[in-house]
Amino acid sequence: VQLQASGGGSVQAGGSLALSCEASGSIQSVNSVGWYRQGSGKEREWVAGFTDKTRMDYAEFVKGRFTISRDGAKNTWNLQMNSLKPEDTAVYSCKAFIIYMTAGHYMDGKDFWGQGTQVTVSS
Repeated sequence: VQLQASGGGSVQAGGSLALSCEASGSIQSVNSVGWYRQGSGKEREWVAGFTDKTRMDYAEFVKGRFTISRDGAKNTWNLQMNSLKPEDTAVYSCKAFIIYMTAGHYMDGKDFWGQGTQVTVSS
């Protein structure tokens, strides 16, 4: 199982960016999914996520600006980031709890992480 994140980039304050994450492999189901970020010299923090397949939650510092969505059929989820601020600058990573088929042909479940993608917001 792999998570592939895409999107990100550089934008001026007030601008928008979109991130996408796709899960692939021997997946039976993708359960809770989310986005995290880590700024330079800071600890990683949770940004937004689906706590189950329908309930969306957001960190206070992004509420009203970021929107998370998912396409269950494609095992993808996205983060639309609007009204970006310089303090949103960070490496953003996606995470999901996935039920999958192991090499030994039994089902297992665990968290998987995608690679980080840089978001830079200039003032």
